Formats: sequence, C-alpha cells, structure tokens
Amino acid sequence: MTPTLVLAAHGSRDPRFGATARRVRDAVASTLPGVDVVLSYLDLDEPLVGDVLAEFDGSVAHHVGPVVVPMLLSAGYHHKIDLPSIIASRCPTARQTDVMGTRSLTGALADRLVEAGLGPRDGVVLSAVGSSDPAADRSVRQRAIELSTRLHRPVEVVFATKLGPGQRAVATAVRRLRAGGADRIALSPYFLSAGLLTERVESALDTLVDDSLVAGPLGTHPDVVEAIGSLYRAALDRRAVTAGH
Repeated sequence: MTPTLVLAAHGSRDPRFGATARRVRDAVASTLPGVDVVLSYLDLDEPLVGDVLAEFDGSVAHHVGPVVVPMLLSAGYHHKIDLPSIIASRCPTARQTDVMGTRSLTGALADRLVEAGLGPRDGVVLSAVGSSDPAADRSVRQRAIELSTRLHRPVEVVFATKLGPGQRAVATAVRRLRAGGADRIALSPYFLSAGLLTERVESALDTLVDDSLVAGPLGTHPDVVEAIGSLYRAALDRRAVTAGH
C-alpha cells in the first residue's frame, strides 16, 4: 500500500495562507498519481496534524504509516521538537522528513523577482520569518548567499519578527544596498504565502524608500512542488532499504 503524504503546514489566522496551502496540496497531488495527499496544520488552522495522524494509528486500513513532510522553510522548533512529539504520541508509525526548505528554492525566489520586473540595478532584500533557533536563521542566510550568486548582486536578509526599533533592520539593509550601488530596492519574500509578516516588511520598506519592487511569495512554484515530492520519494526509498534489511 502506498503511504499517505501528510503535509504539515505552519498555519495562520490569515486566510490567504490556507488558500495557498490548499493550492500547493493540489499541485503536489497532481504530480504523485495514486498517492493520497492530506493537508494539515501545526497551529491556528484545521485540521491539526495531530488529529490527522491519529486517524492512521491502529487502523488496519492504514497499516503503512504515513510520510509527514513539514511544509516549512527552516528547521526550527516546529521541526525539531513540536512535530516529533506529535508523531510520537499520535502515530508512531509515521515517518517525518526534512523540512521543505532543505531543498534549494533559490530558483523559485529568482523567478518570482523576475516575474515582478527585477532590473539590473535593483538591490534585493530577502525577508523571512526569523527563528529563536540560530541554525534556522543561518539556513535563511545561506539561501540569501545562493540568491546573490544566482543574481550577481548583493542580497540582504531581514527577519520579519526581528525588525527592531524604528524598523532598524530594514533601514540597515537598504543603506547597505544603496552603498553597493542599488538604484531601487526589491523585496523577495521567503514565505510560502502572503500574510501579516510579509506585509510588515513591505510597510517598513515603504516608509524608507519611495520606489520599491515586491516579488510574490513562493506559492505553487514548481520548485516548491518538486521539493515536497522529492522528500516524499526519498522517505519511501529509505523505508524500502530498511525493509530490505
């Protein structure tokens, strides 16, 4: 029996997030014929991942545990602590993969900027959530380095939850890009969906510059869909190897 793919999204009070997550789920399902793809949330939306996983535990019809793919861009608390705890208590047969963001989404970020009209003298601010886990923030900075290399220009990182007094983080990023010769500032949201946090950074940028470019979020970009599919397939391959022993 082919294991179910359970997408574990963060969740948000903003309805735009849920709408985007559902579109991603549909896109993933279209690339995995015969695989049941179920969307769940870690918080703020329903169904919660724990409730979804509880339906599998002990069910004869679901004797093959599901594969849980965290639809997250960095491996912070939710990936390392929260989700493993939920799986252990609700469905120990489930297998958790790496977060979606461990697959390179640099191409998706670049494409969104180009779609928005990126110019040759635009400086780029990469915005992300920000985490209490230093390793999670480092992964975002690594993505910025990759994007900078791809676009052949500096990329500054701003964390939406760490803007500081007077939007200091955004002001510093803009100043550095201007010093590097940027005529215009382009905002690249390293977010799955538009929402309150993306708008927080946009608003801060609007108070500092008269002309800026704002790219769209990752959404259903093919690289997002492929990242999820590849994590699912890798989990099946590992399961097959384990079963072979």
